[in-house]
Amino acid sequence: MSSLISSKPLSPCNCSSISFHSQLNPFPFLRLSLSRTSHPPSLPSIQCGLRQIRERIETVKSTQKVTEAMKLVAAAKVRRAQEAVINGRPFAESLVEMLYSINEQCQLDDVEVPLTAVRPVRRVALIVVTGERGLCGGFNSAILKKAELRMEELRNQGLDCTLISVGKKGNAYFRRRDNVNVDRFVEGQSFPTTKEAQVIADYVFSLFLCEEVDKVELLYTKFVSLIKSDPVVHTLLPLSAEGEVLDVNGRSVDAGDDEFFRLTTKGGKLAVERDHVTVKKKGMLPVYEFEQDPAQILDALMPLYLNSQILRALQESFASELASRMNAMSNATDNAVELNKSLSMTYNRERQAKITGDILEIIAGAEFLKDSD
Repeated sequence: MSSLISSKPLSPCNCSSISFHSQLNPFPFLRLSLSRTSHPPSLPSIQCGLRQIRERIETVKSTQKVTEAMKLVAAAKVRRAQEAVINGRPFAESLVEMLYSINEQCQLDDVEVPLTAVRPVRRVALIVVTGERGLCGGFNSAILKKAELRMEELRNQGLDCTLISVGKKGNAYFRRRDNVNVDRFVEGQSFPTTKEAQVIADYVFSLFLCEEVDKVELLYTKFVSLIKSDPVVHTLLPLSAEGEVLDVNGRSVDAGDDEFFRLTTKGGKLAVERDHVTVKKKGMLPVYEFEQDPAQILDALMPLYLNSQILRALQESFASELASRMNAMSNATDNAVELNKSLSMTYNRERQAKITGDILEIIAGAEFLKDSD
């Protein structure tokens, strides 16, 4: 103990130089070994000061506010997008039924329609619909991966393919790909409109009629629910003789009983209600009497059908993008809440340890001064 206590009397001004650990335990190595054996190993903690933890808490809170606001905005927009998809389905379904009946009647009269002509495929045009913004999880990467797989499949079959990219994210991706032939870049708007779909439909219409491409396929993300969306591929041109919407494998894209989700509020929180849209089953075909030439009627219906299908694909993709963004921002908000809790616990623990250490330092100094007197 003689090495710890100086023979020179200490004044109050130099009491601060006394180490707290040296006063409590004159054998620091023994204290260190006991602490290692008596306490179990703990989880790795955040190694930074109180000031840095406080700044991180404020940063996490600001990020949480941003992600929560983006979640609410996406939830409000996805409801509008859902309603647009649902409201557009009766017109598209009625147009498909009308086109089916007229095509059946025209087959009996041997009427040739250019858009239904099937010729040997040498070149395929792919319309790839992506999102306009990011922060939507794996939405854009899923449809881009689908496009890459489809292009590779066409190359393996010895077919040439060209792209029509729709969406800023897809445009930025394909501009960096030198080995991909992109015929046109189209940037969408905040909400899909008929004018935007008409531009794409007219361009595809001219490509097919001029025989620059022999087949046109549409790649988009089909909206299934708020937590699920599927990238799909279906053929636009040439139209099948029955006028149905089919994918590459010849299967119908639309399900028999399509389920859609409607957002509501219950108790101040978002809730989901399920509704069903029942597609009418096919029955006997009606008999039409044409006052005009059937070819003229089909020439007027085919562009309208093409425009409606492209608009529907844009609306489905937009609704899927908003649903993915809502889910991504919801997960980000939950992660921010958990991180805020962890940081607050670390801050309180470090602050309590600091206060306890300061109190013990003061008590030790006071006890030493009392003993020295």
